[in-house]
Amino acid sequence: MSKKKTVYLAGPLFTHAELEYNRKLKDVLLNNGFSVFLPQEDAEDAAQEHEKQNQELIFIKCVEGLDASDLVVAVLDGSDVDSGTAWEAGYAYAKGKPVIGLRTDFRELSDGIVNLMVEMAIVALARNEKELLRIIEKYQ
Repeated sequence: MSKKKTVYLAGPLFTHAELEYNRKLKDVLLNNGFSVFLPQEDAEDAAQEHEKQNQELIFIKCVEGLDASDLVVAVLDGSDVDSGTAWEAGYAYAKGKPVIGLRTDFRELSDGIVNLMVEMAIVALARNEKELLRIIEKYQ
């Protein structure tokens, strides 16, 4: 039996809706045979850590999570990609880890789906969870 691949789930985590969507997406990935690093849970990137101003610890845990992951799923919704998500995608790209974008948002830029630098760093772009699972299947 092969070891479960670890997905680093990058995405915005500043609203209740974003936090809930991240949890839903984590469950989808877990139910399909992946292990998942979710920063809002696994890096203690939650309100209590922000209140302690423990940003260095959160950053270190996120970088460790990225380093330990096999691939990254990056939620690219919004009028502009979340800056933290963009950084995580760029870091993963620099480390040679595949980054799969997920954009359920139907808004597009005039010259591309998302920011050019993010778009060029991803290996594939899914428009919904079902499409994401089809794409990510080849990484199991």
